[in-house]
Amino acid sequence: MMKAFRAPKTTLGDLDAVAAAELIASATDIALILDEAGMIQDVAIAAQDLMGELKGHERWVGTRWVDTVTEDSRPKAEALIADALSRKQPSWRHVNHPAAGSGADVPILYAAIQAGTPGRVVAFGRSLRAVSSLQRRLVDAQQSMERDYARARRVETRYRLLFEMASDAVLIVDGNSQRVLDSNPAASRILGAPFGGAAGKGGAWRLGQVFTEETARSVELLLAGLLASGRADDVRARLADGDREVSVSASLFRDDGGVFCLVRIASAQPDAVGTMVSKTRTKLLKLMDGSPDGFVVTGADGRVITANAAFLRLAQLPNEEITRGESLDRWLGRGGVDLDILVANLRRHGSIRLFGTTMRGELGEMSEVEISAVTVMNGGQPCFGFAIRDVGRRLPRDAGAERRPPPSLEHLSGLIGRVALKDLVREATDVIERMCIEAALELTRDNRASAAEVLGLSRQSLYIKLRRYGLGPLAPEGAD
Repeated sequence: MMKAFRAPKTTLGDLDAVAAAELIASATDIALILDEAGMIQDVAIAAQDLMGELKGHERWVGTRWVDTVTEDSRPKAEALIADALSRKQPSWRHVNHPAAGSGADVPILYAAIQAGTPGRVVAFGRSLRAVSSLQRRLVDAQQSMERDYARARRVETRYRLLFEMASDAVLIVDGNSQRVLDSNPAASRILGAPFGGAAGKGGAWRLGQVFTEETARSVELLLAGLLASGRADDVRARLADGDREVSVSASLFRDDGGVFCLVRIASAQPDAVGTMVSKTRTKLLKLMDGSPDGFVVTGADGRVITANAAFLRLAQLPNEEITRGESLDRWLGRGGVDLDILVANLRRHGSIRLFGTTMRGELGEMSEVEISAVTVMNGGQPCFGFAIRDVGRRLPRDAGAERRPPPSLEHLSGLIGRVALKDLVREATDVIERMCIEAALELTRDNRASAAEVLGLSRQSLYIKLRRYGLGPLAPEGAD
């Protein structure tokens, strides 16, 4: 029940209509004077910003209250009027008014009482804008937290799956006490039944217990160096169970203010097939890295993934990091044209041999090179390996033959004195033009569109010249 004033006539005295209006207007954000039919007789709005938000408030007088609220709030307004006319205990209800702009509805908390003349209802309203704003911020924050939590769960699931499926023993070790906090299933197989799996959780044993006394010290120094400098080289150790030799490596990470080590223990004596394959791959990688010819691996888009030292010398670069993510055409003499031709042939044939072009170093040095390339599938996606050989220092087999002009130019030389100069120039131009077109077609493996791009011609102009010199018919549009 509401607690009313004990002696309002004594404490409030004679309160006239003007004073009552001022009191009502000052005590609320918005006040409405209604008749028993729910028609608005007068309106008082205390806040200036609220006046700007309420749609059409200046035309409310003479309008039904239910026509000024949103559709879902009409039953609430009607219930407030009915309760006030029946003199029921006032109750507060959330009513929404349409906004003046395109924003959200204006929320108002209303209560209504019958006051003064029978049938006259006063509705008191309190703005809920601040509360509504806080609610929206709370909902946004909650949704953001749920998204972050879901993302964290997905990441944790992926790494937990990798942790469980790893073929090597992987241990989470406390950096200070060197106690094992967690381990994967492979730890039981490699380290022996007493260690790894569920038995290794909860810090039940120290990492040094796994190894022989002679080699445990090396592992302790490994972890000490890791804590001191953040990195440490792998060490060899022997397991206490069976005296088997293993390779121990570790990396450092921090979590919740603590320092932890991720320790990987791999068998140093794999099966004969695994040893042979591993050694072969290692030798192959070393050969490629030390090869005098440039070698570079790119993705399907032609962007560099890795490159060897010889490629860095040709490109005049100090280190491999600069090349990663860059397009290979950055260093090719004809830029995108060469790369487009190479990639197109690799996708069509899987490999390409002795593609002649030039390489442009970062400091401006140009090198004549031959490129051989191959396509390799990696995780379902193609990647390209390019072997680049510098052929600029090759000695010609027959120096005299290299200096001898082509037969067509010899023929032109023999015409001097017998044919007018303008005719000689025109014929020489035709000979040179034909030679350039033939060279472009050979360079592009008879790809007419690429040849036109190399020569700086349109396709139609190239086709006309091909027909003119008898090098091929005028191909239809899109024949390439």
